[in-house]
Order: sequence, then C-alpha cells, then structure tokens
Amino acid sequence: MSSHDEIKTFAFEALKEMNYDTSGFDGETLLGPAGADLESLALAELGVRLEERFGIRFSDDELDEIAALTIDEFCAAVAERLTAAATSTSG
Repeated sequence: MSSHDEIKTFAFEALKEMNYDTSGFDGETLLGPAGADLESLALAELGVRLEERFGIRFSDDELDEIAALTIDEFCAAVAERLTAAATSTSG
C-alpha cells in the first residue's frame, strides 16, 4: 500500500514530466485554474498516470472533479482508494 507522501511525490514527478513548473506548488495548491492551472486534458493525464502507477481507476466524473481539489486532497483520495482496494481484496 502506498503512503500519502509516496503518492504526492509521484504526482509532483508526473507534473514535472508534463512540463509544469512545480516550484511554487505545495499540498495546498489547487489543481485547477485557481492554482496549478491544469486544463482538463492535463488533469486527465495526471489521473491516468496515477491510475497506471497505483492500479486504481477514476470515473470520468471523478476526473472532472479533480480540478476543485488541492494536491493534498487529491493524494488523500488516491490513498483512500488504495486502502479500499486492499481491504476488498484481502477480505
């Protein structure tokens, strides 16, 4: 199971690979227009990268809602999904 910090590190690395300057970003930075200013295509790409790395899935509606989250909130949502997946497969 991955920790919040591991997810956050991966998210920052993914954003850098996507040519975003993350030097001014922190956990409280919004992913959407009021913060990191990721457009819908970039939000979808970030979601897909996290899906592939951590073996989780987001619905299209969830991907649309990512813009309203801070980086920490998004990482927490990924961590919750990983915990739920681990619980459902171990039970």
